[in-house]
Amino acid sequence: MSHTNLSDAVRLEKRLNIAAYAISAAVLFLVVLMRRVKLNVGIDFSFLPSFHAALNAFTAMVLIAALWFIRQKNVKAHRRSIYLAMICSALFLLSYVVYHFTTPETRYGGEGLLRYIYYFLLVTHIAFAAGILPFILLTFNRAFTGQYERHKKMARWVFPIWLYVAITGPICYLMLRPYYG
Repeated sequence: MSHTNLSDAVRLEKRLNIAAYAISAAVLFLVVLMRRVKLNVGIDFSFLPSFHAALNAFTAMVLIAALWFIRQKNVKAHRRSIYLAMICSALFLLSYVVYHFTTPETRYGGEGLLRYIYYFLLVTHIAFAAGILPFILLTFNRAFTGQYERHKKMARWVFPIWLYVAITGPICYLMLRPYYG
């Protein structure tokens, strides 16, 4: 990459990073707000938790495929997998916000050791999900702008956290499922 192309890539990355921070802040704001505001839209969205779990499970499978593809040096398939994982995650976020703005929260009713396991998984899932979004976008921006070494360095720690979130979401859903209305 020539010096001019590199500086163009860095400038584009900076603009994309601003968008990544703005998107992350907007999502965080909506997630905080949806816990306090409930809208009555006259539509039953009770089917969405299973959809969320399916999207997360599919995202986990696509992320694993993306890792396999890049290890096979199949950059094109890796890129397509990451785009698909990002689309699934975006659909999840939109659907999740709609669900939580319109539906009362379901409380876990389990007891004993399962209760501790559930809350451990839930708390770590939420914490990592809240924190990882901007880093997923920043990692993507580095690859999108052709800064592959910087992308690779960041992806090494972003990927496992994103995968953890994608796996623990469906597990939490399955544990909470008996308590949905």
